[in-house]
Amino acid sequence: MLARNRFLLLVVVGGAALAIISLSLQFLNLIPITPIVEERPFQAADRGAGVPLGKSRKRVFPVPHTEEPNPISEAYGYCNTPNRTEQAWEGHSPADYKLLSVQVMIRHGDRYPLYSIPKTKRPAIDCTLSTSRKPSHPLLNTFISHMGLGGHGHWESPLSSVPRLPNHSACEMGELTQTGVVQHLRNGQLLHQAYKRHNLLRSDWLPRQVWVETTGKSRTLQSGLAFLYGFLPDFDWTKLTVRHQWSTLFCGSACDCPARNRYLEEEQRRQYRLRVSDTELERTYVDMARTLGLLTRQLRAANPIDSLLCHLCHGISFPCVPMGDSGTKQCLTMAQFAVIRRQQLDDEVDRRRVGLYHKYAILAMYPYLNRTATKMERVARDNVAGRQPRAGGEEVFTLSSAHDVTMAPLLSALGLEEARFPRFAARVVFELWKSPPVMQGQPKKRASKGEKSKVKDGELFIRVLYNGEDVTFHTTFCRSHDRHASQPLCPLKNFLSFVRRDMFSLVNATSYQEACFRRPG
Repeated sequence: MLARNRFLLLVVVGGAALAIISLSLQFLNLIPITPIVEERPFQAADRGAGVPLGKSRKRVFPVPHTEEPNPISEAYGYCNTPNRTEQAWEGHSPADYKLLSVQVMIRHGDRYPLYSIPKTKRPAIDCTLSTSRKPSHPLLNTFISHMGLGGHGHWESPLSSVPRLPNHSACEMGELTQTGVVQHLRNGQLLHQAYKRHNLLRSDWLPRQVWVETTGKSRTLQSGLAFLYGFLPDFDWTKLTVRHQWSTLFCGSACDCPARNRYLEEEQRRQYRLRVSDTELERTYVDMARTLGLLTRQLRAANPIDSLLCHLCHGISFPCVPMGDSGTKQCLTMAQFAVIRRQQLDDEVDRRRVGLYHKYAILAMYPYLNRTATKMERVARDNVAGRQPRAGGEEVFTLSSAHDVTMAPLLSALGLEEARFPRFAARVVFELWKSPPVMQGQPKKRASKGEKSKVKDGELFIRVLYNGEDVTFHTTFCRSHDRHASQPLCPLKNFLSFVRRDMFSLVNATSYQEACFRRPG
């Protein structure tokens, strides 16, 4: 009983800590990136020539800036407004490689603010869905109809009571908007196009082959369903089970980790010290509070950047308040918004320098990464040459619908600390590939009568993509791999060694258990 109470206490404390750091991390970009010219589309001829598409492209991590980033243009990138053509590099490989599985983590799409600024009007946004309102999508109407059949699906508690569509004409706090739905219809459709030639899932796919999981928030559930519908239009509800992840870290039964919570608390103290030492930020908060007739501490507690970003993303003027009886108004300004954004970017530089968040991320995301590795191993075993596949198949497609406080530590744990902070509807994709089988010995020599040719089974490789860009060779486990070797992709064994052992070297341990429960000293 004592052990159980201790576990529940740690869960409550850990949950509260995550909620706090969510405020600190929200809308914080991990690195500012200048606009990059689109590369040429992938050509069919490239695949036939066996082009080593596993290597990284410069546009993912450009040369560091010589000038300060523009906080406003960077904020528009965070909005991820679905009004442009996007190139997806998922599904690309050397010729004749076989795609065995895909595991996707998404951040929910555009949402209404979680906080309101006192004494101001909330942004007027309609959270019902309508094909006559922009942004829209060709699949939106059939998606709405298909969600009406969701009662035929299987839902882990408490998901069956969560609405499958946003449905308030005046958005509720944190509710997914139509923009958020469209973002994930597009995401799912992009991956549908990317993988359809690989026959990842047949039209008669089996229930075990598709795994969908989400937190209990309506915005993650609805985002996951929109993505899934874009990926598998008109999917069979009776085959689908939607599973509930009670922790935003997707840590399942392995969430108890005291050391992780300590690193998080130290990281929060670092953030606080940097923030209170920023005199320009303090002056800005004082000016904003004076404009609205608030105490400065009231304004800070309202996390104004959350609401201001919603105004920016939806093209709504920043909040104003009337000045007495004169009929004039005082408004919050873009310059004030830019100061808050600038400080967040400064904080990111300091965060990478100190390294506490990276240690937190390693322990926070080990359970998810270990589960990802285990699924890959099961699929690989099911595809060994000459072996009878398991009845019902393995999980060849996994979708995890999550939050910024899930995806940000995932990127950090993988060593992608230079990557952008997860925008609305961001996606991380893990692909498992198998090379073609090869003949052992001398391939040109014909086997004599009675001899059997020896065929070596294909090797296994992993690709990691972030928002459609291949970032595999920026990860910790494949940064030093020779991309110009005979195999241009990253060996799966690198990833397995990283997850099972190497990643813990950062915290001077050899296992998750040791890293979490070793006494500090």
